[in-house]
Amino acid sequence: MANIFPEKWRETCDPFSLDYKNFKPLEILGYPHAGNDVFRMSGLFEGREITAFVKAARQKGADIENEVAVLANLDFPCVPKVIDFGFGEKSFSVTEELPGERLSMIVGENAGLASLSYMEEYGETLAKLHSLEINADTVAERRFFSVPSFELLEKLGLSYLGDFFSDAPKNPAKCFCHGDFHYANILWKDHRISGILDFELSGIGNRDFDIAWAIILRPGQKFLKTEEERRAFLSGYSKYGEYDPAAVRFYMAQIYPYFLEFSQNDEEYCDYVKGWLAGLK
Repeated sequence: MANIFPEKWRETCDPFSLDYKNFKPLEILGYPHAGNDVFRMSGLFEGREITAFVKAARQKGADIENEVAVLANLDFPCVPKVIDFGFGEKSFSVTEELPGERLSMIVGENAGLASLSYMEEYGETLAKLHSLEINADTVAERRFFSVPSFELLEKLGLSYLGDFFSDAPKNPAKCFCHGDFHYANILWKDHRISGILDFELSGIGNRDFDIAWAIILRPGQKFLKTEEERRAFLSGYSKYGEYDPAAVRFYMAQIYPYFLEFSQNDEEYCDYVKGWLAGLK
């Protein structure tokens, strides 16, 4: 469990100082890696002891208020229950812990492509989220939404992609998007998704970008390295929703240079991504 809920790894706010109304914190059980200050804590709620996650705003652009609003209106299984929150000097939320593990823990090194049997459910779930009719704001702007500059492409040895990026998808399909649907925010139990976390970036946005964000390979990730896995994900998605394959491919290519920019010390990852991008020629 230490790898999932590590000991303190940076300076944080004091979670006992937050202005709780419904939750009484008892003990910090771990410090999950996250952009904001996140604490796994035991505490009291409605007369019983529970395990919960306390998230306090830390990073620029944190939108805990958006996450709380979305979760309050989201009629969907396996999403966190907000049991407390505050939007004063330090915005925070408290959600009760959901069961399950991340797929990275379940498949380990992904011997024998163990991940493949999870991919259809993975895609189905995102399609079901995309089909929701929910009153939500437009997703906040992120740099990943923009085509990488020629200067960045040139720096990364990808200037040959200039022509490719000149033909961006027209009239992107809009829907409710999770905004950060990837393996670190998905929990699994008994081969089924048991938890969908982190709705800070959710809102009405670009459907095919949201799909691309889900199926790109991230540094250190041992699955979604193969076309077979991505096809299985998209096959699952197509059971409940339509998508534009060319647009998904374009947005994957659009995202990857930004990941390369901060992964220059990971030679294996850079080689993989540059090989994938070279296939676009």
